[in-house]
Amino acid sequence: MNVLVCDDDKEIVHAIEIYLKNEGYNIFKAYNGAEALSVLENEEIHLIIMDIMMPKMDGMTATNKIRDTKNIPIIMLSAKSEDMDKIMGLNMGADDYMTKPFNPLELIARVKSQLRRYTSFGSYAKKTGIFRTGGLVVDDERKEVTIDDEIVKLTPLEYKILKELVANAGIVYSIEEIYEKVWNDYAYGAQNTVAVHIRRIREKIEINPKEPKYLKVVWGIGYKVEKYNV
Repeated sequence: MNVLVCDDDKEIVHAIEIYLKNEGYNIFKAYNGAEALSVLENEEIHLIIMDIMMPKMDGMTATNKIRDTKNIPIIMLSAKSEDMDKIMGLNMGADDYMTKPFNPLELIARVKSQLRRYTSFGSYAKKTGIFRTGGLVVDDERKEVTIDDEIVKLTPLEYKILKELVANAGIVYSIEEIYEKVWNDYAYGAQNTVAVHIRRIREKIEINPKEPKYLKVVWGIGYKVEKYNV
């Protein structure tokens, strides 16, 4: 994972670089907002740590410009602790906010948390074809499903249903929508067909299929896969 650290204090940038490199991240550095935008034009960045007060272009302005085209996670840093600064940063599009001086271990924890959300539910997941919710992972490149790192064997139709629901975790699909997306046909009399496949998927992915954690019925509407953080 590539992390861009942007702060006009080079010592802070260097310190953050050391901590994150020890966690296995690749670090790109910038010392004002304009430099950060330049890095983003040339590199694939998965998370940004952005200071607010910087020369040439401040972090607020840079974040606002970044949000015009990208939805990668941004953690803002500031020497100020007033609520208004935090609110402004979040309103500009930041995902998290930390006040200097900060605990490096807390920063690392927040970086990991934001990257988990991004790789599970953001555009990165759609690009790589890997979809996660809790311990349930669908790897569309390998056509592989795992629960808590254990491979689950599904039929092609079961896989298509589950992939559609996991890729859109939290969204309720009607029986007709599931049938038309998976079978690519008009959903006439599809209720029993879909229900049978849902039951079989539950038997394979749920510890207790009668009290499912992931694949749930929404009575009178359809089915959904519950959305969990990783």
